[in-house]
Amino acid sequence: MKMAKTKHGTLSNRAVAKLKVEKDTVFWDRELTGFGVRVYPTGSKVYIAQARGPEGPKRVAVGRHGVINADEARKRAAHIIARIKAGEEAVPKPMKPVCGPTVAELCARYMEEYVSVRCKPGTAALYRSVIDRHVLPALGRLPIAALSRAQVAEFHQGLYETPGVANMALRVLSSMYRLAAGWGMVPEGASNPCKALVKYPERRRERFLTDSEFTRLGEALDEAEARCGASASAVAAIRLLALTGCRRSEILGLRREDVALEAGELRLPDSKTGARAVALPPQAVELLTSLLGAHDGPWVIPGRKPGTRLANIDEAWRTIRDRAGLGGVRLHDLRHSFASRALALGESLPVIGKLLGHSRLETTARYAHLARDSVRESAELVAASIAESIATDIEKPCSTSAAE
Repeated sequence: MKMAKTKHGTLSNRAVAKLKVEKDTVFWDRELTGFGVRVYPTGSKVYIAQARGPEGPKRVAVGRHGVINADEARKRAAHIIARIKAGEEAVPKPMKPVCGPTVAELCARYMEEYVSVRCKPGTAALYRSVIDRHVLPALGRLPIAALSRAQVAEFHQGLYETPGVANMALRVLSSMYRLAAGWGMVPEGASNPCKALVKYPERRRERFLTDSEFTRLGEALDEAEARCGASASAVAAIRLLALTGCRRSEILGLRREDVALEAGELRLPDSKTGARAVALPPQAVELLTSLLGAHDGPWVIPGRKPGTRLANIDEAWRTIRDRAGLGGVRLHDLRHSFASRALALGESLPVIGKLLGHSRLETTARYAHLARDSVRESAELVAASIAESIATDIEKPCSTSAAE
C-alpha cells in the first residue's frame, strides 16, 4: 500500500468539499497540528487525528465528511489528540459514575476562601473571568475526583488559539486542585491532573519609547492640557506613570497620606508586591505639589465628583497616544520604557528591580537583553575610540633613527 501524500492547508467545509485526488491523499490542517482529512479517489473523505503518545504515534478516524462538518471534526480531533498525548485511550471507555464535590463547587470555595483573601482586586477579577468563561463551562459539572489528566489536556488544547488564556486557566486549575487536597475534597494521595502538562509558549509584548517618541508624547500631553483634550487628572496620571515607572493601579490608587514630599518619595502601603517606597524625581515632586495644592480630597488623582478618585484613563490615553503618533503603545509600556531608559543610563538590573518594585530578580531579568544591547553599544564606542588612536599611530611614519 502506497503512503498517502501530505499537503498543508486550512480545513474548512468549503475547502474540503473542493478536494479531489487521483490517489489517497492526506491534507493536514494549518491551525491544529495532527488534524487532517484523508481523501480517496472515489470522493470519500474521512477526518483523522494523529499524535504521538508515550507508546508512539497513533492515528484515529474522527468521522466522515458529510456526516460531520469540518468545525465539529476539528473539535473532536483536538480532544483525541489531547488524550493520545496524555497516554489515554483515544476514545474513552464508559466509566462508572464518580460522586463527590464538583469542579464548580471547588471554584466557588477557591474564590471565596483563597482569592478574595490573598489576591489583589485586579488579580481576583482576572481569575473570576477565567473561571466563569472557561473552566466552569468546560469542567464545572465534573466531580473533582473524576477529573483526569486527559480531560485537563483536552481542555487546555481547546484554548490553543489564545495561549495566554489557556496557560492562565491551567495555572488556576492546578492551584485549585492543590488546595482541594488540603481541604479534603479529593482522595488523599491523588495526583494533580494538571501536573506535567506542557504550557503553550507565550511571547511577551515589549515596547519601549525612543527619545523622539517621548518628545512627541510630552508635546501631546501639553496640547491635551492646554486644549482640554483630556482631564487634568488623566494628564497628571500619565505624566507620573512616565516619570516613576509605577503601575497604573499604584498611581490611580494614591492617597494623600501616601505622598511624602519632604522625603521625596511615595510610600505605598499595599502595592502588587507589598509595601514599598518609590523615589520621586524633582519633576514628579513638583507635579505632586501642584496636584495636592489644587484640591483637598483624599485621593491624589481626583475624579470628577468631590471625594472620588479617577478610576480609568484608557480613553484619555488613547486620545493622547494617537495624537503623539504612538499607535499600539499601551500604558504599561511606559513602565517598560522607564526600565529601558534606566538600563541605557547604566543602571544595573537589581537597581531597576527596586525602582520597579519587583519582588524577584527573575522578573527584572526579562530586560536582560536590553542590558546586553547597552553593553554592546558601550563596547562599540570604546573600540571606536581605541581604533581611532591606533589608526592615528599607524599613519605616523616610523623614525629611521629610532629604528637604528
